[in-house]
Amino acid sequence: MIRASVFQVDEIMQAEELKKVIEDGIPGAQVDISGDGDHFEATIVSDAFEGKSMVQQHQLVYGALGDLMQGAVHALSFRTFTTAEWSKQL
Repeated sequence: MIRASVFQVDEIMQAEELKKVIEDGIPGAQVDISGDGDHFEATIVSDAFEGKSMVQQHQLVYGALGDLMQGAVHALSFRTFTTAEWSKQL
């Protein structure tokens, strides 16, 4: 199942910064972010998503992004997977 959300990211925000924020907020998460400085896409794999609905998984990501959701973040799409779900994607 694909789980995605879309937000806007300020051009000043860099992919590696977003990756660190998400990884810090969801310990043990594996985050892959790509983008051109204006639009970013992230794939987030974490055992923390196990047993949670798509909405709950996205709430974990929103929580990790914290105040960035109020200004710096405005063009980020992301997909969330448990480790088991991700292994089936490979």
